[in-house]
Amino acid sequence: MSGLTLIHVIISLIAIAAGIVVAEGLISVKRHERSTFVYMVTILLTSLTGFLFPFNGITPGIVFGIITVLLFIPTAIARYRQRMAGIWRLVFIVGSLLMLYLNCVVLIVQSFQKIPLLNTLAPMGNEPPILAVQTVLLLAFLIVGFLSVRRFQPSLLRI
Repeated sequence: MSGLTLIHVIISLIAIAAGIVVAEGLISVKRHERSTFVYMVTILLTSLTGFLFPFNGITPGIVFGIITVLLFIPTAIARYRQRMAGIWRLVFIVGSLLMLYLNCVVLIVQSFQKIPLLNTLAPMGNEPPILAVQTVLLLAFLIVGFLSVRRFQPSLLRI
C-alpha cells in the first residue's frame, strides 16, 4: 500500500467513525460539535485525496468523490453559516448522511475487493453477498435519515 493510499484510507475511516457519531447525535438529539467538525474536515479530505490518485478514466470512486464535494458545500454552509436554521436543518441532515452513505458504500466495495475472504464471496463485485450488504446499508441510512429529520431540532440544542 502506497503512502497516499494509506493516508487516504486512514482519513476515510476517521470520517466514517466521526460520521457515525454525528448520525447518532442526529437521531438522539445530542450535540457533537467536535465530531461534526472532524467529520466535515475528514469527509472533504477523503474526497480531495481521492483525486490525487492516477486518473484512469471515470470510475465510481471519482463520481462519488465529485458528488461528495458537491454535497459538502451546501452541507457546510447549512451547518456553519446558516446554523441549521429553517430549511438549512434539512440540508445539513440530508447532506451529512448522504456523504456518509457514499463513503460507506466505497468502504464496502473496497472491502470486498481487498479482503481475500470477502473477495471469494463476491469476486466480480456484483454478486448477492455484496448486494445484500449494500441493501442493508441503504435501509439503515433510510431509517437513520427518517429518524433524524423527525427528531433533530437544533433550536432545542441552542446551536
